[in-house]
Amino acid sequence: MDMLWSGWGDPAKATPLPETVIGLLRDLLGVTPRATAPVELTDLRVPETPLTAAARQALHEAVGGAEHVRTDAESRIRRTRGKSTPDLLRIRAGDVGDVPAAVVLPASHEEVLAVLHACSAHDLALVPFGGGTSVVGGLAPDQPAFRRRPVVALDLRRMNGLLALDPVSRTATLQPGLRAPDAEALLAAHGFTLGHFPQSYEWATLGGFAAARSSGQASAGYGRFDDMVLGLTLATPEGTLEAGRAPRSAAGPDLRQLVLGSEGVFGVITSVTVRLRPLPAVRVYEGWRFTSFEEGATALRRLAQDGPRPTVLRLSDETETLIGLAQPDAIGASGTLESAGCQAITGYEGTAEDVAHRRQRAAAVLRACGGTYLGEEPGERWAHGRYAAPYLRDALLDAGAFAETLETAAFWSRVPELYAAVRRALTTTLTEAGTPPLVMCHISHVYENGASLYFTVVSAQGEDPVAHWAPAKRAASEAILGAGGTISHHHGVGTDHRDGYVREAGPLGVEALRAVKRRLDPAGVLNPGVLLPLD
Repeated sequence: MDMLWSGWGDPAKATPLPETVIGLLRDLLGVTPRATAPVELTDLRVPETPLTAAARQALHEAVGGAEHVRTDAESRIRRTRGKSTPDLLRIRAGDVGDVPAAVVLPASHEEVLAVLHACSAHDLALVPFGGGTSVVGGLAPDQPAFRRRPVVALDLRRMNGLLALDPVSRTATLQPGLRAPDAEALLAAHGFTLGHFPQSYEWATLGGFAAARSSGQASAGYGRFDDMVLGLTLATPEGTLEAGRAPRSAAGPDLRQLVLGSEGVFGVITSVTVRLRPLPAVRVYEGWRFTSFEEGATALRRLAQDGPRPTVLRLSDETETLIGLAQPDAIGASGTLESAGCQAITGYEGTAEDVAHRRQRAAAVLRACGGTYLGEEPGERWAHGRYAAPYLRDALLDAGAFAETLETAAFWSRVPELYAAVRRALTTTLTEAGTPPLVMCHISHVYENGASLYFTVVSAQGEDPVAHWAPAKRAASEAILGAGGTISHHHGVGTDHRDGYVREAGPLGVEALRAVKRRLDPAGVLNPGVLLPLD
């Protein structure tokens, strides 16, 4: 099934906010219901496709028939932009100004190549579309691209198979349109797992994971998705690029790393070969409490650097713990910042012997760092509700609140400064604009040398919510770069973070990437304005 066109996920799973939370939003943040209701899908009017008859025929021939090229309004609306809060606010207001001209559904690498050739020949732009879960404008090329030429959405859902599995090497080759739950089911039938479970897990695809350098909630144990990729195939307007023929190599620069994180700008990923792990016999999640975010971060650093490292390791700050965001079914929990402290979640997956050994040793470290054991119940509640947060965001929007996330990462020595700088930037900017926010944060991914910070911001929407948010987003980005953080840890660059990425990469780095773009995509067909500015 498709995701909700104006929100996240399965409409049947949408849950309105309790009255107690609506009252809390009103009293604490001044949130009031919107004066106008969101538009209905049937109310949206999109123009006829601008495709010429010749272009449409070329696309039909590329994918084996007209049935795999959709130009109806609903198909095009459902591939308009991604799922960031500005994306949703715009489409809820009826803004479909950048609706694609057509949705094309290839079934093979060869058909993707044929579509790219057709786009080049008929002056069409193309946006690769997997699960549609981007929250950084990754599916929203610059408006000049739409004014210059029609844009086609390349929906990869028909490319959803397991191509090969090597149980000896513990590798699998999978197609890019395969959704994560389906991939897990296919691998589980052979006794394996990827171990990649980001918040977008229920809807995101394998190709999207690779294109955006996704990081899952069990990254402390399984690694990021780019750690898992051993090989890939890329279809470009200039031909096919194959990268990765061994687990590691000294044969020049690793071309896999050029493709990973490229967000559909250099080509379309048509297969990924990934390493596998045996299905865990035991999964256990538990909760810990620390008196401060600083104390909890020190404990996480100790485990990340010296071990034993849990499979899941995350820490909510005082505000996030108080509100209960780490456990969506506990939103609006009562208490004070002082009584809430900071909640950490640790999770262990593996054999019974390994899990017991790591739990015992990690518990000793956590207690030595000031942690108080809360038992398994908080951890199990987190595991049960970990995919509910995007639905909560939709419910907040329905209630008239603004809710958005942003994330970054830094070396451990920079984490305290980065945390304070981003909180200060968001709080100051939104307060001065008349909408004092609630700013929450957690550490969800840890490394020997640093960690990620994931912020959630809730406030009143303001008169024009998208325009109201823009200065706060810019201020947060400036704070991230100024404090030594990266502009994105796992959401990607898209168009939202492009200016920050240009500063982070530097002029020479950007020119090097432009040179790659010119060689692989000389006509600028692929995702114009995403990742790199338009020429």
